[in-house]
Amino acid sequence: MKRILIIEDDRDIVELVRYNLANEGFEVTSVADGSAGLAALRKSTPDVVILDLMLPKMPGLEVCKEIRRDPALNRLPILMLTARGEEADRVIGLEMGADDYVTKPFSPRELAARVKALLRRTEPAGEVERAIEVGRLSIDPSSYRVTRAGKPLTLSTLEFRLVYYLAARPNRVFTRDQLLDAVWGTDRFVTPRSVDVYIRRLREKIEADPENPVHLKTVRGAGYLFELAAGRPS
Repeated sequence: MKRILIIEDDRDIVELVRYNLANEGFEVTSVADGSAGLAALRKSTPDVVILDLMLPKMPGLEVCKEIRRDPALNRLPILMLTARGEEADRVIGLEMGADDYVTKPFSPRELAARVKALLRRTEPAGEVERAIEVGRLSIDPSSYRVTRAGKPLTLSTLEFRLVYYLAARPNRVFTRDQLLDAVWGTDRFVTPRSVDVYIRRLREKIEADPENPVHLKTVRGAGYLFELAAGRPS
């Protein structure tokens, strides 16, 4: 049984989410503030965390940031809840490491669908995939591990899937919609803008100079590609 942790201080929302996810076969627990939520995650890691943006003691964005900093938690799928509908707030959540977001008020059925979609995206690929060595980068799909000059990099599951998809198809341009279909899947809820956020996050992690990337290149008006950049330091 998949386990869901809700970090939310509104009791009515907690009970609504708990009831609907339990009916879908999930084991659901909850905590009411950010600090307690982070402690609960470190004690026992669930399969998905549903995280409110506005929390007492520690805001949701800070909890999200701490999850992505922790090597033991960084692959945990994060679904962020927010009462704010502005795109800027959603983008900030994605930049901090959230995998998806739901704006209150929301449909419990839609929330359950998004949780299931996150779980599907964290499942390992059925086919055997090869490890990739490019310059100082090593990308290993068997362990979802990326290293640069031998140093492990902390990537979420979706970040890994995106960089591996591009690196396995070097020098080929993909549109945002193509990347959403390939990495997020056809049951996605995020927008093409999310791809830009993930590319920016990946550059900050794998590129020596994120402002002048060697590998993760933007092709203006078209999309993104992973360039092998033979003969250049990476």
